[in-house]
Amino acid sequence: MVYLASVLLALAGSALAAPALAPEAELQNITARLVDMDHIQYQHLASRGIFPGVSVSSPAGTFNGAARPDVEAFTGIPFAQAPRLAPPVKYTTPFNNFDATIYSPSCPQFIGTTKPGGDFFGQIVNALTNTPFLQVALNQQEDCLNLAIYRPKGTKPDAKLPVLFWIYGGAFALGWNSMYDGGPLVKASIEAGKPYIFVAINYRVGAWGFLHGKEVTGAGASNLGLQDQRVALEWVADNIASFGGDPSKVTIWGESAGAISVWHQITLLDGNHLYNGKPLFRGGIMNSGSIVPAQSSTSNKAQSIYDKVVSATSCAGKPDTLNCLRQLPYKEFFDAANSVPTAVGFDSIALSYLPRPDGKWITGSTDDLLFAQKFADVPFIIGDQEDEGTIFSLMQAKIAGSTDGIVGYLSSLFFDQATKEQIKGHVLTYPTDITAGSPFGSWIFNEVYPGYKRLAAILGDMTFTITRRVFLKAVFSVRPNTRAWSYLASYNAGTPILGTFHASDIVQVFFGILPNYASKNIRNYYANFVYNLDPNDASGGTSQNSKVRDNWPKWDPVNKNIIQFFAYWFQPLKDTFRQASADSLEKNRQVFRI
Repeated sequence: MVYLASVLLALAGSALAAPALAPEAELQNITARLVDMDHIQYQHLASRGIFPGVSVSSPAGTFNGAARPDVEAFTGIPFAQAPRLAPPVKYTTPFNNFDATIYSPSCPQFIGTTKPGGDFFGQIVNALTNTPFLQVALNQQEDCLNLAIYRPKGTKPDAKLPVLFWIYGGAFALGWNSMYDGGPLVKASIEAGKPYIFVAINYRVGAWGFLHGKEVTGAGASNLGLQDQRVALEWVADNIASFGGDPSKVTIWGESAGAISVWHQITLLDGNHLYNGKPLFRGGIMNSGSIVPAQSSTSNKAQSIYDKVVSATSCAGKPDTLNCLRQLPYKEFFDAANSVPTAVGFDSIALSYLPRPDGKWITGSTDDLLFAQKFADVPFIIGDQEDEGTIFSLMQAKIAGSTDGIVGYLSSLFFDQATKEQIKGHVLTYPTDITAGSPFGSWIFNEVYPGYKRLAAILGDMTFTITRRVFLKAVFSVRPNTRAWSYLASYNAGTPILGTFHASDIVQVFFGILPNYASKNIRNYYANFVYNLDPNDASGGTSQNSKVRDNWPKWDPVNKNIIQFFAYWFQPLKDTFRQASADSLEKNRQVFRI
C-alpha cells in the first residue's frame, strides 16, 4: 500500500501545482503551464476541446490522439485481447479512427485481501480500494491490454526517435499504465536535447497474470503477464515507426516488479528476443529488481495457491477446474483470486503471484538461466533505493524481531526448501545492533518494533539490493564484456521510519515531483542511455543538454564501482557493503527459492 501511496502522492503533487480551471479563452493562454498535470485534469481539458487533435495511421489502425503544448499523447490503444487464464490474442483487424484521447481500463487489481478473517491490514486496504471513487478511477476490467504513447509535439513519421518502453511495478499484484503519464518525461527529454518516444503498457497482474499450478501450466497459461508484455513489444515493433519511433532503438525500463519483468524479458524463451528476425529491444533499465530465484510453476508452492483459489469458488470438486474458473462470473473469480495473502500484510514479499519457471516461456529459474548464458546480450542499468525493505517490514511485529523469530518467519513463508540452519546462518550476517539496520545511517532511531530495522535490512537485501550484486557478479562471470552501470539511491535519507524507501524513485525520477539535482541528472543519464546505450554519452539528439557532471563508472567484478545518488550531489561508492550477506545469498541461491 505504501507503493500505491507514493504514486498517489506524486499525482496529488502535480494536481496541487496546476492552476484551477478557468474559462476556455483564458485556458488557451495558460495551457503551457499544464504539461505536468495528472491525467484526470488532462482528460477534463481534452473533453472540452482545449487541446487540438492529432492522428496517426499505422498497421494496427488509425489513432486519434491529443496535442498538448509540448507532447502528443495517444492513450488507451488496444494491443491484444485478454481471455481469462489464457494467452493474449492479437487483433487482426485494424482499428478505424480509434479515440486515443482517453484512458482505457486497468486490469483487475490485487491490492487487498477479500478473505474473511484474513490479514487485518489487507482487509482494510481491500475495503478502501473497493470504494466507489477508486473503483471508478481504476475502471478494472478483464479486457485491459492497452498501451499509451507519448511523443514530442510535431514528430514526423520519419523522425526515427528512440523508444523508452515502460513496465510498471506493484508486486505483480497491482499497477496500470494511466498511473504513469509519460508527458513530463518526454518534455524533459526534449529539454535535454534527447527527445524520445515513451510507451507505457498494461499487463495482467495477480491471478489474471501470474496464477500457476499443473492445470494452468499444462494449458500454456502460466506467466500470462510476461506474455502480455512480449506481445506489447511486438506491437511496438510493428507500429512505432508510424508514430516517428525507431523499432531498432527500444529500451525496456521497469521498476520493482517491472524491473524484474525486464530481466524476465531478457531471459524469456532462453534469451531469444528476436521478432521477425530483429531484436525487440537493445537495452534495459532495472530500478529495484533483477533475478528472483523461484520454484517452478508446478511446485507445491504454486499449486497451493491455485488450489486455494479453486477452493474459494463453486469450481471446487469439478473435473476441469481451469475451464470452470474461466467461466465464472467476474466477481466470484475476483473474490477468490484475491483471497490469498497480499504484499501489504504480514506475508509481505512472500508473494502469492509472481513469475515462475514454466518450461516454455521461462525454462528455468532466472538465476540458473543466467549461469547457462540463456539471456539476451544487451547493456543495462540496474540499481536500488537504499532502504528497499522498510515498507515491507511494517507488519511483522509479532515475530518479536529475535533471530529465531526471523528464521521461523523466513522458513515458513519464503524458503521452504532451505533448512533452518541455512536460513539462520544468513540471518546472523546481520547484526542485532539497531544502528546497523534499515533505514541505514539513522543511528538509534526508527525502530518501529524490536527487530524492525534488522528485518528491513534482510528483506530489502535478499529481494533487491544485495541480490543485485550477486546478479552482477554472475553476469560478468559468464559474459565479462557486458556493459552495465549500477547505483544506490539515497536521495530521501532522513525520511522517518522509511528512509529512501522502495518505489520512492517513482516520485523522484519518473514524476520529478522534487525538481532537484537528482531528478534532472538521473533523467539525463537515462536519456543518454536511451540514445547511446551509455549514461555518460550526451552526443546525438538535438543538443548536449543532457551532459552530466558526474561520470558514472561501469560496474566490473574487480573494482565494483557504483554511483550513489543524493538529492543535491552524487558520489562514487564501492559495491562491497554487507559482503557477508552477499556471500550467503550466493552460496544458498538454489535453496533460497521463493
